[in-house]
Amino acid sequence: MPTICSFYGILIRMFYNDHPPPHFHARYGEFEATIEIETGRVLEGYLPGRALSLIEEWVALHKEQLIEDWGLCRTNLAPAKIDPLP
Repeated sequence: MPTICSFYGILIRMFYNDHPPPHFHARYGEFEATIEIETGRVLEGYLPGRALSLIEEWVALHKEQLIEDWGLCRTNLAPAKIDPLP
């Protein structure tokens, strides 16, 4: 599972050829969640509030890039790295 971004101790990853809806996996310490790209909704798992807020901010800035990476991963191609939050 490629890591496409890392910031403030949060790792953002995508699986190759993963199931819909378009989503990514976020890990923060011992916490993990699957997050839908379009809505930012947690599909599965749990993240502390502050980590989730940072991820929501990051998704708002990079939604187009996330959708592009999703398309690459669905066809077993390597996703591009995405800039972290400043």
